[in-house]
Amino acid sequence: MENWTNAKLCDVANLILGAILLFSPWIFEFDAGKVTQNAAITGIVIAVLAIAALAAFAVWEEWLNLIVGLWALVSPWVLGFQGTTAMKVHVTIGILVAVLAAIELWIMSHHPPRLTASR
Repeated sequence: MENWTNAKLCDVANLILGAILLFSPWIFEFDAGKVTQNAAITGIVIAVLAIAALAAFAVWEEWLNLIVGLWALVSPWVLGFQGTTAMKVHVTIGILVAVLAAIELWIMSHHPPRLTASR
């Protein structure tokens, strides 16, 4: 499939974004507590989903990435850390992850993988 390369690039980008979010509490010196926990857990989930998608693509992984990206986007308001550097990092990474997941879902809907062996 010719668009498989684009999907893998999106997954690699998500892996990098997940790692950035995971390490962002130390990079940007977030307050300890729920902000740091949210960044670490959300970053790990994004990275694990990206690794799973790189190993064996499945549409459900992209739907989960979309959901986790949207969580990162809204979590500053849900958890009450708006107006901070942590908010900017979460919102930025959340938007990027959600957009990349939406792009991959769009690619797969327009160019679905073949279920039979190609000749």
